[in-house]
Amino acid sequence: MPNKKVLTHLLEKVRETARVLDRPMRLMEVCGTHTMAIHRYGLKPQLEAAGVEMVSGPGCPVCITPDGFHEAAIELVTQREGTIMATFGDMTRVPTRKGSLQTAVPARGSFVKIVYSAEEALEAARRNQDKDVVLFGAGFETTIPGIAFTVRRAREEKVGNFSVLTAFWLIPPAIKAILESGECAVDGFLYPGHVSVIIGERPYAFIPEKYGISGAIAGFEPEDILKGVLSVLGQIRTRRPKVANEYSRVVKPEGNPVALALMKEMLEPWDAYWRGLGRIPQSGLRLRKKYAVLDAAVKYGLETGGPGREARGCRCGEVLRGVVRPTDCRHFGKVCNPGSPLGPCMVSYEGACLVHYKYSRTLR
Repeated sequence: MPNKKVLTHLLEKVRETARVLDRPMRLMEVCGTHTMAIHRYGLKPQLEAAGVEMVSGPGCPVCITPDGFHEAAIELVTQREGTIMATFGDMTRVPTRKGSLQTAVPARGSFVKIVYSAEEALEAARRNQDKDVVLFGAGFETTIPGIAFTVRRAREEKVGNFSVLTAFWLIPPAIKAILESGECAVDGFLYPGHVSVIIGERPYAFIPEKYGISGAIAGFEPEDILKGVLSVLGQIRTRRPKVANEYSRVVKPEGNPVALALMKEMLEPWDAYWRGLGRIPQSGLRLRKKYAVLDAAVKYGLETGGPGREARGCRCGEVLRGVVRPTDCRHFGKVCNPGSPLGPCMVSYEGACLVHYKYSRTLR
C-alpha cells in the first residue's frame, strides 16, 4: 500500500521544485502502465496542481500496432481452415474495417484462442498437430525476448505447425520520432520501467545529448512515479539533462545482457509503421531469415505493411503522439466507449482513452 506520508512529502518536493521554474512543466510518460498508475492513484490532478502536466505517449503495444497486422490476422483465421489464432486478450477487440478478431467468423476448424504467454501458444501447437497455430504476438522490448525464446524452442523441437505474427516494437526510435516531429512540446520524459529492465539506460542517452531533454526511468508504484518526476524537474532546474535511473532496484545500467543477446541473435530491425506515428526507421523487429519458417507473415504470405486507417473521427493516433488528450475527442465517452470502441486506445487496459474513461472522465 502507498505510504501517504511519503507521498505527501514527495508531492510537496515536486511543488517546491516546480514553483521556481519559469512555467508549468509538461512531462510525457512513455509507458501505458505509467499512464494507468498515474490515473489509478489520483496523481494526475495532484501533479497538475503542483505545476506539472503529464502527457500520455505511445507506450501501449496494442494501441500502436497498425490495422494491417490486425486485418492480416483476421484474414488468416477467417479464410484458412484448421487455424488457431492465439493472441493476448486485448488484441482480439481492436476494431478494423474487417471487424475484430472477437467478432470474426473463423473458417471451418479454425478459432481464436486467448493466451497469456507465448509458451501457452506453443503448447497448443504441440497438442493440436492437425492444426496450424499462429501466435499474434505484439509487444515492446519487455515481452519480445520471451516470445523469441519460445520461437527458438519451437525450432529446436521441430514443431512445424507453430509460427508467430511478429508485431514487435522498439521504444527509443518512437521517442526520437516524437521529438523530430515537433508536434508535441515536452520538457521531460518518464521512461518505462519494464522496457528499461531489458535495454538499460544507454538507449535513451541520445535524448539529453542531442535534444537537451531530461528524463528518468521510473517504476510503477506512486512513490516511484513521483521520484521520477522530481528527478526530471531537478534536472530541468539545474539545466543538466541526463538519463536518471530512479528504478535501480530493478533496472541495471546495462539492462539484461542475456535477453539482449537473444534478441540480437534471432531478430533484425526494420522500418516499421506505427499507428499515429507513421513509418519510423529501425523501430520494429522481425525474425531473421534463419527463423523464417516460423514467421507467419512469410509462411502464409501475409501483407501487414502500411499505416492502416483510423476509424472516422477517431483521434487515437493523435493521443499516441501526445498531441491531444483523450477528452479532446468529441467521441470520447459517447460514440466511443469500452463497450463500442472506435480505436484501440479505448480497448487496451493500458490505452490512454480507456484509462481516462475509467479514472478521470471529469478532468479536462
